Amino acid sequence: MGFLAFFESIFESAGYFAYLAVFFILLLCGFGLPVPEDITLVAGGIAAGLNPDRVNPHLMFLISFAGVLMGDGIMFALGRIYGERILKVAWIQRIVTPERYVAVQEAFEKYGKWVLFAARFMPGLRSPIFLIAGITRRVPVSRFLFTDGSAALLSVPIWVYLGYWGAFNREMLMVWIHRGQTGILGTLGVASIVVVFVMLRRRKNRQALQKQLEKSEVVSKSSDIHST
Repeated sequence: MGFLAFFESIFESAGYFAYLAVFFILLLCGFGLPVPEDITLVAGGIAAGLNPDRVNPHLMFLISFAGVLMGDGIMFALGRIYGERILKVAWIQRIVTPERYVAVQEAFEKYGKWVLFAARFMPGLRSPIFLIAGITRRVPVSRFLFTDGSAALLSVPIWVYLGYWGAFNREMLMVWIHRGQTGILGTLGVASIVVVFVMLRRRKNRQALQKQLEKSEVVSKSSDIHST
């Protein structure tokens, strides 16, 4: 948890500027900065817990949410505006390899908008997924904002308030962070299983309906032949 101690020291000494520091770090995370987003959020919550007279946890949550959503939105917008041309940019090539580009498109084919929701809980894959979603224009802007915003409303407050409540009990905080990560991943896993089950069920129902329609069409043609 070296990142946690580092950011905690920065945010604690920053006072009122802790809000600004958290916002810009989260914004850079949206651009692929190799810093754990959850640790940044927890450190912001700790800053609020240790400096209640200067840092409000609720305002920290709102600013963190804005930073997360804006970082994600900028990557999505860059993809929509510049299309595949942006893949020629050097720093983009480091986070979106040809193999990853193909894999994300295949994921969209299978799971649709749920890929965006799941991306919020997959460090290292968020930026490529949001950028590719914009490039391929598979998702309307309104749906992107709703889906990513819903996922952020689930994850951001967990980490911020976890840091706030555990500011004076670091050992317990480490346990909570581990449990929080495990719990979110577990919830995501269960949700993924449910989504796959529903999609397979719908596909099966469509195939059954198609066979029924084809059978009805054959019977109808046969009746027409006999009637003539």
